[in-house]
Amino acid sequence: MSYRDVLHSVTMPAHVRVDREGLLLQRGKSMRRMLNSSQLLVLGSFFAGCAVAAGAFGAHFLKGSLDTSMLAVFETAARYHMYHALGLCIVAWAVDRWPEKRFEQAGWLFLVGILLFSGSLYTMSLTERRWLGAVTPIGGVAFLAGWVLLGYRVWSMK
Repeated sequence: MSYRDVLHSVTMPAHVRVDREGLLLQRGKSMRRMLNSSQLLVLGSFFAGCAVAAGAFGAHFLKGSLDTSMLAVFETAARYHMYHALGLCIVAWAVDRWPEKRFEQAGWLFLVGILLFSGSLYTMSLTERRWLGAVTPIGGVAFLAGWVLLGYRVWSMK
């Protein structure tokens, strides 16, 4: 029996199908194009390490150069950066545990949130460009949408 024969003989979930070449496809796209659990865990670990580095940088190098309000902004950025890096690790676990539930979308929202929310706060505190505060709520909405989507996907499994 060939690889293709085995794939065609196995009953696949409704959202997964096998094309003529024996490639697994999900919703018309190659599964390789989606974020998988390993990639999400690598991203979560990378962003968590960056959050630790940013927190250490803020605590040790910025205390003397930033005023207290901008230092608090920087610390908020690092804190939410870490929360959502850990959120990415949770999404990686969920993708691995329940691949059919499409948790990757929550991971994308966390990534966008980290870049927009924490990124705008880091930049605002270091450059004192206060207009970047207008970008911050967009990242916050991405964070909220990611958590709501993650919870919804878990809730809908019942």
